Amino acid sequence: MVMQCELDRDVCDPYATGLRDAVGLGWYKGKLYATENGRDWLGEEKPIDEINRLTKGKDYGWPKCHGRHEPDPDYTKEDCKGTEMPVFDIEAHSAPLGMEFYFGKQFPAEYKGDLFVAYHGSINRQQPVGYKVVRIFVDETKHGTVLGGVEDFVSGFRTRSGEVYGRPVDIETWKDGSLLISDDKAGVVYRVNSIQK
Repeated sequence: MVMQCELDRDVCDPYATGLRDAVGLGWYKGKLYATENGRDWLGEEKPIDEINRLTKGKDYGWPKCHGRHEPDPDYTKEDCKGTEMPVFDIEAHSAPLGMEFYFGKQFPAEYKGDLFVAYHGSINRQQPVGYKVVRIFVDETKHGTVLGGVEDFVSGFRTRSGEVYGRPVDIETWKDGSLLISDDKAGVVYRVNSIQK
């Protein structure tokens, strides 16, 4: 659940429900987006992790439903069509945490408005995934804002042999336009610069 608080009145109310581990939040063109971690123990490929576009008062399914209207077999046999679907699917157990829409001035112009997401990494998947920061392309179409393709932006936190050196947690744009990436495995913050000729 994501709560909305009015700090001047000490009041907090649900903004959107049915969200599991909505750690990363970010605004883009007046809309609130959130990362979501799917639950464990439904297999290697289920349920997907997600990026959701939040609308006040809407239900995003958890714990009864996840992904694209998929009922959770441990909680319901009901139809899930009344719940909201994600705007971007992420490979199951990637564990997306922090996110940042980039509006800094250091990176090339094509990065402006794109979404950076920290994949903390899987902990109970036979074939581990995550352990990286990705760039998700954000495009404006006649149907509105679309989160399209994805590419690795910073990787190398896990070796081919399986040794883990880092687990990205959050991303922030620094005042000079570089990106700051926190890592709770190594206990450090990385700064990513863009060198343009």
